Amino acid sequence: MKQKALFLIGTTVALAAFSISSTFKTPEEFSQGTIQIGVVVEDLDTSLKFYKEVLGLTETGGFNVTSEVSKSTGLTNGIPLNVKVLKLKDEPDATEWKLMSFGKKARHKQQKFIDDDTGMQYITMLVTSIKPFVERLNANNIAMLGETPVKLPDGRMFILVQDPDGIFIEIIGGE
Repeated sequence: MKQKALFLIGTTVALAAFSISSTFKTPEEFSQGTIQIGVVVEDLDTSLKFYKEVLGLTETGGFNVTSEVSKSTGLTNGIPLNVKVLKLKDEPDATEWKLMSFGKKARHKQQKFIDDDTGMQYITMLVTSIKPFVERLNANNIAMLGETPVKLPDGRMFILVQDPDGIFIEIIGGE
């Protein structure tokens, strides 16, 4: 009797686990292994200069969204979009950093630390060497935050900066 009860409990647990696991998404449902990230910025030219000239991203294209499509998709209430696409490397499967601007100032205050607000607060860029980044940051008078650059326990170096709209950017790599 005890064995029968244990068998029934075990079977019930196994079926429940199978039922739960079958509701989760599988990797086969995704056509790419990256997420494309859209960022609304205050000034498109200023942000493009920062990401291209300071951080070294490559502009790989862009696209326009008409007011009709923008409204029907729920992106805006009929405001057209001009999107610039940037990548770390110009490769088909590279993550896309998509910038667009509506010429408006942010409605929230710029954060000093990543815990000052909710939502997307930072991105991380893994690089071979931080040296060219430090040089470009210094040449463009972009402040490195905290006491960065600092050496991480694994020997890599860490830099923290903010883009023109306050998004924190971690740059991690060799010296």
